Amino acid sequence: MNSGASREVLRCEGTDVRVLTLNRPESRNALDGDLHEALLSEVRSIASDTEVRAVVITGAGAAFSAGGDFGLIQRMQEDVDLRRATLDTSRSLFWGLLELDIPVIAAVNGPAVGAGATLALLCDILLMTENAYLAEPRIGIGLVPGDGGAILWPVLAGVPAARAYLLTGDRMPASEAYRLGLIHRVVAENTIVADARALADQLAVLPRHSVSSTKRALNLQVAKAARTAFELALRAEDQSFDTPELLALVRERSERVERPQHE
Repeated sequence: MNSGASREVLRCEGTDVRVLTLNRPESRNALDGDLHEALLSEVRSIASDTEVRAVVITGAGAAFSAGGDFGLIQRMQEDVDLRRATLDTSRSLFWGLLELDIPVIAAVNGPAVGAGATLALLCDILLMTENAYLAEPRIGIGLVPGDGGAILWPVLAGVPAARAYLLTGDRMPASEAYRLGLIHRVVAENTIVADARALADQLAVLPRHSVSSTKRALNLQVAKAARTAFELALRAEDQSFDTPELLALVRERSERVERPQHE
């Protein structure tokens, strides 16, 4: 059972089909420490619960997830122990979702940015609304997407597209994600969760062994790439918290918050 704090930031509903709703709409569902830990806890719980046959992940409000919470980024920059613990959570969440033996559907109801894009791409099937997009802008602020972004984009979208979108930080609209085969289909904003739930219901009644074995085979290429490069990318992300670019950004943002507002 999740803690009270975890229940607040992550809504978990359903039995055979578990719907997980990132529930920090005021921050566009940015992944702070509580939400990060809540997701990992729930994924571990689902992995040991034979009643759960499919999962839907979506976001409350207008975004799927805006990525890493800036307050957490600032604390990780200042506190090495917190940084390592958070990166450990990222590692565990990546492998936990990749190795989950039931289908996971992402209902991408709005922007999925940075760590939010990684979370979406870790899911087996993605639905997106027309106004939604994927983006990986962390390089622009001096961070390496070591939580799995540098692994998933080239495997799933192809190396040329991954180079373009990760190096520039440009937004990939739903239409382009569909063209590249990253998503199953583009759906209406007001029906996306219902559409994802209907797809999950369809998958939940399939024989568990054939689903889990096929999913394991399908994920072999991602797992192979991750075994080769994930730890390297995660170490690079750790080191990027000490770069001059990120230090300058944190300092500038902190000064902006502390600066008195003049009428």
